[in-house]
Amino acid sequence: MSVVAASGLKKHSEILAMLKSDYGMTHGNANLIALTYLRGPDAPEGDALVDAIYAGPKASLRPLHDRVIETAQGFGGDVTLAPKQAYVSVRRAKQFATVGPASGGRLEVGFNLKDVEPAGRLERSSGMCSHRVRISDPSELDGEVITWLRTAYDGAG
Repeated sequence: MSVVAASGLKKHSEILAMLKSDYGMTHGNANLIALTYLRGPDAPEGDALVDAIYAGPKASLRPLHDRVIETAQGFGGDVTLAPKQAYVSVRRAKQFATVGPASGGRLEVGFNLKDVEPAGRLERSSGMCSHRVRISDPSELDGEVITWLRTAYDGAG
C-alpha cells in the first residue's frame, strides 16, 4: 500500500500497470492490491458491503437477494460469497453466479452457463457471467431460474 501511495497514481489501470511492470506482479495480485488501495481503509466489507449495496431505494430488493443466495447455498456446503461494490459473486471452485440490483427495481442474477443458448427470460450477458435473468418478484424465482442456478453451480465444481 505504501508503494502505491508513494506513486501518486489514482487510477486503477495505472496502478495495475505500475505494479506489473515495476514489480513483476501477476495480474491477479496487482489487481487485488489496486482494488484494496482504491477502496480505502474505511470501505465496508463482507455483510456491511452487502448492506451498502441494498441501501436506500434498493432496500426492497434485499429479501429477494437473500432468497437467491439461500437457494444457491442449499446446493452444497462449498458455496462461498464474495461481495463486490455493486453485486455479490457466488462461488464454488470458481464463480458460478452473481446477484445484484439492476435497473428498474429488478434484481439481476447472472449465471456462468457453458454451451447454453439464451431463450425466454435467459439473456446473454456481457458482464461477469455468460447469462442473466432479471427478476422483481419472489414468484419469478421459479423452477426455471433455480435450474439455471443449479446448472451453473454444477459446472463450477
